[in-house]
Amino acid sequence: MKHFFLYLMSAFFIFAGITHFTKPKMFVSIVPKFLPYPLEIVHISGVCEILFAILLAIPASRHIGAWLLILLLIAVFPANIQMAVTFYKEQNPYLWIAILRLPLQFALIWWAWLYTKM
Repeated sequence: MKHFFLYLMSAFFIFAGITHFTKPKMFVSIVPKFLPYPLEIVHISGVCEILFAILLAIPASRHIGAWLLILLLIAVFPANIQMAVTFYKEQNPYLWIAILRLPLQFALIWWAWLYTKM
C-alpha cells in the first residue's frame, strides 16, 4: 500500500506541476506581492514539482526527491497564506478552500517525509 501512495503522490505533484503551465494565472494570483517576476516563479515552481515528483518515483533518488518536495512545500507556503488573505479581502466564496489548504500543506509535508526513509 505504501508504494501505491508513493506513486499517487508523485502523480499528484506531476499533475500540479503541469497545471502551473496550463493555468498559470491561477498561480500567479497567489504569488506574494513582494516577490518579483511572479510568472517566472510559477514556471520554476512547476518545473520543480515535476522534477521532484519524478525523483520521488525512482527508488535510487526517492530520498532526495522527498526532501526536495518538503523544501518546496515550505517555500510555497507563503503563496497559500497570500491566497487565504486575498480570498478573505475579496469575500471570495471559496475562502474555505484557501483556509483548508493551509493545514493541508503540513499533511503534504508529512506525507513526503514518510518517503525520506524509504
